[in-house]
Amino acid sequence: MIAATLPVAAVALPFMAAAVIPSTPDLGKAAGKCRPDEKGPAFLVTVNGLKDRKGELKLEVYPATKDGFLEDDNILVSEGKTFRRVEVPVPASGTPQLCIRVPGAGPYAVSLLHDRNDDRKFNWTIDGIGFAGNPHLGWSKPDVDKATATAGDGPTPITIVLNYRHGLGVAPLRKD
Repeated sequence: MIAATLPVAAVALPFMAAAVIPSTPDLGKAAGKCRPDEKGPAFLVTVNGLKDRKGELKLEVYPATKDGFLEDDNILVSEGKTFRRVEVPVPASGTPQLCIRVPGAGPYAVSLLHDRNDDRKFNWTIDGIGFAGNPHLGWSKPDVDKATATAGDGPTPITIVLNYRHGLGVAPLRKD
């Protein structure tokens, strides 16, 4: 049986294994926070496809490597690898934009969680998820190369489309 409420750092989709070390909610936030008039590499993420205006948006940056992508944040930081996190309430209206700092120009894996019930866990039956590059999602996490964006020397704009459970699959919402 698959647990439906695992930490987002430990699981992006239902068939991934749980991490041994639990996620630390504030890890990566100070390093990921964009400040007014601050120069340097960052992602400016436009969020498309919100299901509703409930909960929080959690944006995370990981190494663009197979072993670092969606690895537990405590493990990444203890090994000196990149991990950044930004969490904000879903705005009442408009298209959300989030900014997250990265340590330098180059490729990074980027994930976005719409934590609709604000329980700080990914629940594939309730929450939405998306990645840089907007890969097609199946029953496992996407390949890191399909969930990676390259940051420039300043803010680099990217768009992430959220995916939600539809029957037996996970896909973007269809707007009629």
